[in-house]
Amino acid sequence: MTAANLIRGLPEARRNEAAALFRARGVPHRRIEDWKYTDLRAALGEAGVGAVVAQWLVANLPAGVEMFDLSQANPPEWVSAHLGHATGNVMSAASLALSAGGVALRVPKGMAIADPLKLDFTGTGHVRALLVLEESASLTLVESAAVSEFRNAGLEIVLGENAGLDHVRLSPADAEAVLVEEVNVRLAANARYRAHYAAFGGKLSRMEVEIALEGAGAQAHLSGVSVLDGKRHSDVTTHVTHAAGNTRSTQLFKHVAAGQARAVYQGKVTVAKGANGSDSNQSAKALLLGENAEADLKPELEIFADDVKCAHGAAVGDLDAESLFYLRARGIPEAEARGLLLHAFLEDAVAEIADTDQRELVRVELLTALKAIA
Repeated sequence: MTAANLIRGLPEARRNEAAALFRARGVPHRRIEDWKYTDLRAALGEAGVGAVVAQWLVANLPAGVEMFDLSQANPPEWVSAHLGHATGNVMSAASLALSAGGVALRVPKGMAIADPLKLDFTGTGHVRALLVLEESASLTLVESAAVSEFRNAGLEIVLGENAGLDHVRLSPADAEAVLVEEVNVRLAANARYRAHYAAFGGKLSRMEVEIALEGAGAQAHLSGVSVLDGKRHSDVTTHVTHAAGNTRSTQLFKHVAAGQARAVYQGKVTVAKGANGSDSNQSAKALLLGENAEADLKPELEIFADDVKCAHGAAVGDLDAESLFYLRARGIPEAEARGLLLHAFLEDAVAEIADTDQRELVRVELLTALKAIA
């Protein structure tokens, strides 16, 4: 693929850096620590990552949001300034080096967008996206990971001072799909990022989130649910860096796995030197509904500062037998009782979604998935 076919407006040095990183590391596999639970090389087989270009679709562009097609020439300054900085992740580097298309979106300073922005990635291959919220801007981003044989999407998000973004990502189930997405978020002082990732699994599904709290008062609140059966696989891997003091992050992830499904959560929090006053909390829990189901939960803390408040926890188990007996004793059929308990287990994570409409959308998908395994 020649340079003329690649994303325009991306400095050659950034593209070359991304290409060199991907060539050096190659497709991730289970012998790499960060990918030990999710073997992308095995899932792709001899086909590898290819160089096909995936597609993007903005279903509705709310008034006030500026959009630029990354395949076009002469990008505005805000695109050139921010696109392509997230190259440390190997699959993000692959999408940056191999993609010939994508979309950039901007919310200008001080603008509060009421209508949600709906962004879908479709087709097979690599695609990039950039979202910039300038100072005191706000937006709700709703993302759908439509089914594909293999897709690798790289999304960069830049939040200016006092900006606020609500992000909901819904990934439907497909037993043959290999879906990889990397989200890199940079937050200035007093910016807020609230995200919910709902995943129902595929042959391999991985959501990798890198967040840098770069200004005092910045906050990141992450939550997510997964409901898996068959041989479906879902992996959420996060890394939150408290680069500045008086920053806050929370993570709450709930998983239900049946059949031979596998749920993975890896959450790392790094508190940088001098980032005093940082506050972080991680919680990951999973219910296994069969002897062959698996959950791998690995929260981590890396602290280089004093005067911080950080906590993490993980738990894996089965449905509570006493609660199930209590419901059965009151005449509730077993399948319905199990469904109620599973819904209750997942509900506190779903309740983290601020937007009522998006919360109900996730609940509908959740209940449909639970009926299939309860």
